[in-house]
Amino acid sequence: MCTVTYLPKSNGGFLLTSNRDEAPHRSPENLDTLQMGKTRLLFPRDTTAGGTWIVAATNGTVVCILNGAYVRHRHEPPYRRSRGLMALDYFSFDAPETFIKQYTFEGMEPFTMLLLERGRVTDLRWDGAKLGVYAKDAGKAHLWSSPTLYDPEAQQKRKNWFGEWLSQQDIYERQAILYWHRTAGEGDPENDVVMNRNNIVRTVSITSIEATKQRLDLAYHDLLRQQTKTAQLPIVHEALAFDFHKD
Repeated sequence: MCTVTYLPKSNGGFLLTSNRDEAPHRSPENLDTLQMGKTRLLFPRDTTAGGTWIVAATNGTVVCILNGAYVRHRHEPPYRRSRGLMALDYFSFDAPETFIKQYTFEGMEPFTMLLLERGRVTDLRWDGAKLGVYAKDAGKAHLWSSPTLYDPEAQQKRKNWFGEWLSQQDIYERQAILYWHRTAGEGDPENDVVMNRNNIVRTVSITSIEATKQRLDLAYHDLLRQQTKTAQLPIVHEALAFDFHKD
């Protein structure tokens, strides 16, 4: 939920990569699916709250959640609903505009929610009182870091590391950005892109989604169990079956 990059690809495709920094006991081992009307969802399911931080759908949409909005906030439960369940709730609405207008954000813990569709990237931020809606340039690279774990100085370092990596790329390749997500930093285990704070919170997984015209290709890299699971989701109007593969 904590460090996310977006890279544009040709023909409206993209690469979205998310490092999840979380308590290790909340890290799932398997990918899960859910049918929402005519849309099939594919995602790693949080073992505690039952939701997810990243989800791909057969309608071509990808949703990704980060904890926090703009600055670090005070955790004051109880909250109305888990942010991870909200990521799944999104697919009960027929369009982003409907979700923005009709979903009950009051009572939710602050979050950043990324909505990705072909040629469109929307950044939603709820700070506990107000919803901010920001259209991002889908033709440019972007990076997000969770403000609940990273102060402005640490966030700026991430931007610098990402900017240096971007300057060395002629085209954006999946393995190259995955390497950045595994290795970027300066040797500080608490604030590098793969982080570990006394095993209380650490980077437990890296999830990569590559979108093309035909499909969404999801790779879930489980850093705790040292295994990768992949699945391909066809982009269709009605959900079709798909196969899981374990490397």
